[in-house]
Amino acid sequence: MAQKPHKPTEKSRQQAQSAAGLGLPHDQIAALLGISDETLRKYYDLELGLGKAQSSAAVAKTLFNKAQGGDTTALIWWTKAQMRWAETQRHENSGPGGAPQEMVVTWRPTK
Repeated sequence: MAQKPHKPTEKSRQQAQSAAGLGLPHDQIAALLGISDETLRKYYDLELGLGKAQSSAAVAKTLFNKAQGGDTTALIWWTKAQMRWAETQRHENSGPGGAPQEMVVTWRPTK
């Protein structure tokens, strides 16, 4: 028996967009809608992208507001992720009195 073609509804479009915004994988969104992955991508590409983008924007706005409010963790995260700031460490090894280190290598024959 042939299946009838899928026809998206406003409700199914909203479900796809909401599920994508929550981070569900496409195969799970397709299962929720009772369709294949291929059908999901064919009919709901816009909703999948919008759901993810809107959720990311909401989280970014919350993080930004926290950083603006002085939340230290949010400030640190924002500077590292958005401003490409990084913590750097420099390790120097020196000999006595800051002189260069001397390295001695001894070769011993194997028996």
